[in-house]
Amino acid sequence: MSTSTTIGTTPPVAEEARRTVPDFVRAGDHLMWIDGRQTPGSSGETLATIDPTTEEKLAGIGRGTADDVDTAVRAAQRAFTDPSWSGIDPDRRGRILTQVADVFDEHGDELANIESRTMGMPHRMTRHMMGAVAQTYRHFAGWPTRLNGHTVALGPDRLGYTRKEPLGVVGCIWGWNGPMPQLALKLAPALAAGNTAVLKPPEWASLTTLRFAELLHQETDLPAGVVNVVTGSGSVVGEALVRHPGVAKIAFTGSTRVGRHVHEVASADLKRLTLELGGKSPVVVFADADLEATARGVAIALLGGSGQACTAGTRILVQESVREEFAERLSAAVAAFTVGDPFDPATMMGPLATRQHFDHVTGYLDVAAQEGAHTRTGGSRYGDRGFFVEPTLLDEVTPDMRVVREEIFGPVGALMSFTDTADAITKANQTEYGLAASVWTSDLTTAHRVADGVDAGTVWVNTHHEMTTGPMPFSGFKQSGVGGEGGPEVMDAFTKHKAVLLAL
Repeated sequence: MSTSTTIGTTPPVAEEARRTVPDFVRAGDHLMWIDGRQTPGSSGETLATIDPTTEEKLAGIGRGTADDVDTAVRAAQRAFTDPSWSGIDPDRRGRILTQVADVFDEHGDELANIESRTMGMPHRMTRHMMGAVAQTYRHFAGWPTRLNGHTVALGPDRLGYTRKEPLGVVGCIWGWNGPMPQLALKLAPALAAGNTAVLKPPEWASLTTLRFAELLHQETDLPAGVVNVVTGSGSVVGEALVRHPGVAKIAFTGSTRVGRHVHEVASADLKRLTLELGGKSPVVVFADADLEATARGVAIALLGGSGQACTAGTRILVQESVREEFAERLSAAVAAFTVGDPFDPATMMGPLATRQHFDHVTGYLDVAAQEGAHTRTGGSRYGDRGFFVEPTLLDEVTPDMRVVREEIFGPVGALMSFTDTADAITKANQTEYGLAASVWTSDLTTAHRVADGVDAGTVWVNTHHEMTTGPMPFSGFKQSGVGGEGGPEVMDAFTKHKAVLLAL
């Protein structure tokens, strides 16, 4: 494989920054949170959390079991009906959510530090994300007082009205590629609607959630049992949570493969579902775009979070008349993406999150070579320690290649071309996914036509990866999901509507 990238051979390590390890991480093995108390779980066993930069053990987390899930669900059921939660007025519930937002304002540095250590994202990015998480909880803090029903005209001797009521216990399962923002988009509306929750954090990046649970207990008025955390594997803890008859809804973020299984299992007792799944997002670059600025933007679309993003812009479609010029600019932008330790301020891209995922992504680099793709830049492991992969741009690909069709979830993009707007839309839609897309052009008409024609839940214009902290919906089409997160619509996903008719 070609290794034409201009970055160095070993990741720079910011030793001074890495010495500042949060006390919580230093504490060793960490317990689960159930019914307002820390618990080791029924197995008494732990799973190791590995630092993806150094490949060394950071800490241990409890290896949860189905019995632990049952204990947590029962605690959440009791909390759901307890007057300390069910009996408070909407304004009080909103103020508690504001307290949760304050946790992220006050402890953002520590939580970002833990997040970067466990999943490898540059610290400057995780610190920004903690600010966004605070905004998410603050946004949803305004919802409890706005969950109103309506009256219905039925005649002089009848009164009809509707109520929005909470569902009950919500099971939240989400990914390791940004744990706190993903959790916020599930937990904040769940709590705003008056539900309780059992959280199953990502197996390889659970420490931030456990510290968050501890801070909820210490610094908010959230009653015991409203939020519970059971750590462990998806095949055991996640499976038990999805199957549990006491869970009214599952809010899940993960791969399409696992999402299909969750959908199948949850359908057995007709659980409510929100599934935010995979993507193979197209980036459509027209000849009239500012090519230099667009190249930098597309590099970020591809490589942000080391490409470990469901919205990553991995299928790069460029108008034929500027294909080679743009390819050269993009290759330079990709090759200049600084790889290194997450705590080095110069780092733009950290390691992949786990050894398992590192093997998965590098396996696709071998597939690309076998399929005949040309590597313009990157294409190899980066350094000799940590789960680093070079920023990689593939060329001479065809739509039938696996590297074009399948979600790699790493810093690997495929460069292709199109002729006109109709051709761009056709090629953008040549995927089973429909999560996101971006179009880069100076022509407003072109932008609207592509946004209208691309079958994706989110379409960005002259930007990519911009997520709101609650005001706008985020949902996937086709194999990218069921339902959505954010926007006013999300409150319907966490409530049930009751109709009441009175004979007067």
